[in-house]
Amino acid sequence: MFTKYDTSQMAAKGIEADQVQAQINSFMAGFPFINLVAPATPGKGLHQLTINGITELDTYFNEQSKQYSILKFVPASGAASRMFKHLFEFRQKNSAAQSKELESDKSFNSVHHFFKYLEHFAFYKCLKESLAKKGADIENLMLTHQYNTIIDELLDENGLNYANLPKGLLLFHEYPNGARVAMEEHLVEAAVYANDEEHLSKIHFTVSPEHQSKFEEILATRRIAIEKEYKTQFKVSFSQQKPATDTIAVTEENEPFRNQDGSLLFRPGGHGALIYNLNDLDNEIIFIKNIDNIVPDRLRNETYLYKKAIGGLLIKLQNQTFEFLDILDVGNVNEKTLSLIADFAYRELNIDIPDAYHGYDEMEKIDFLFNKLNRPIRVCGMVKNEGEPGGGPFWVMNENGEKSLQIVESSQIDFSDHEQKEIVSRATHFNPVDLVCGVYDFNGEKFDLLEFVDPSTGFISYKSKDGKTLKAMELPGLWNGSMADWITIFIEAPIITFNPVKTVNDLLRPQHQPE
Repeated sequence: MFTKYDTSQMAAKGIEADQVQAQINSFMAGFPFINLVAPATPGKGLHQLTINGITELDTYFNEQSKQYSILKFVPASGAASRMFKHLFEFRQKNSAAQSKELESDKSFNSVHHFFKYLEHFAFYKCLKESLAKKGADIENLMLTHQYNTIIDELLDENGLNYANLPKGLLLFHEYPNGARVAMEEHLVEAAVYANDEEHLSKIHFTVSPEHQSKFEEILATRRIAIEKEYKTQFKVSFSQQKPATDTIAVTEENEPFRNQDGSLLFRPGGHGALIYNLNDLDNEIIFIKNIDNIVPDRLRNETYLYKKAIGGLLIKLQNQTFEFLDILDVGNVNEKTLSLIADFAYRELNIDIPDAYHGYDEMEKIDFLFNKLNRPIRVCGMVKNEGEPGGGPFWVMNENGEKSLQIVESSQIDFSDHEQKEIVSRATHFNPVDLVCGVYDFNGEKFDLLEFVDPSTGFISYKSKDGKTLKAMELPGLWNGSMADWITIFIEAPIITFNPVKTVNDLLRPQHQPE
């Protein structure tokens, strides 16, 4: 199936031929749907913290966090082009069709709304100045309905080039002393909860190769002001998705898809590939948050509070887990202590204790509990479902009959199955991607995170290239299958912690505007 040129192409990426063959086998077999048991709801897999509880965990985090190496991990390679889909479509219509659209659709996500509130975008001043350098006045362009000129200046490479930049490099929020790009806003957050006793704030961005220099340029010019304001120093690192995590594309007949020059077509493996980047980091506690989920300064205090609360809960649960692992590791444990550990695992860590456990002898119980507790831990904030798309918290059953908490994406669910669909309908919360992770074991050794991935949770989609249909594969998602065998804790968080920017018009929402 593979030529010498194919194997050399694979070798250049760090991919073995048997890996590619395994991927092709997965295309042929397909990935099974996940088996939902029940939604994780308040009191049934999802914890609701009281005001006093939040305050106590916030205080606990402030007291304990300086003892740990903490880092903020921000996936930031996603292109911003999809944010401007409605502008691209509008741009391609003739003037009559544009006039009709502007008059007929005045909804929030419309082009009409974009232009009506154009001055409220943080990038407006830059857009105006960019047009002025070319002898164009933005107010006059608006009055004379020359919308295409404005769109071109915003999106094209001869203007602000927003269509070709990642979200992290777009101006999100306006301040009296100037607008900030999304990357800067994450630096500000890191200065508050990812700093250590030496006032060093650590943050890691995953970026695309073509944009890393631009990230570094902005960092070089703007970090000093933030460091001065927050009395910290930043330790910023970058990584790129590894070529070895690319996946083969195949034809509809599951044969390797080839480019016009005969070479194999490999595609990025999706955000699940970032588990390799995460695994390369040596920090003990890692916060994860998407690049576009950020708020301006005036709304930060509540998001900080919940972020530190889930961090405090992680540290608290991890400390107790480590104490019990020390006891189990010795191997001589009485029944009363075993019962105490099993109760902690069930009530606090949501670890399912099967009926068969009660028939185990002492050593079997010790082995079972040790294996279940000696894993990476993640605490995940979940917000009430208000119609937003995205994954959610569920109890699932694996092929071995083991029940666990998982973040599940809609692509993993068989909606043709009435029972599975009914379970989804009872879900109350969804995933805003707000995680804090403990990735060291009780002996102070870093877990190999690749050992806790469920490879059966990949995803196949249909794409096209050169006019031909192809099948593409994504690896198990970073917070889905890539963390399937972690200890998982779900905490209810307020909706203010979820403010994604999926379309450019989202930047006009009150949460992204100055007071």
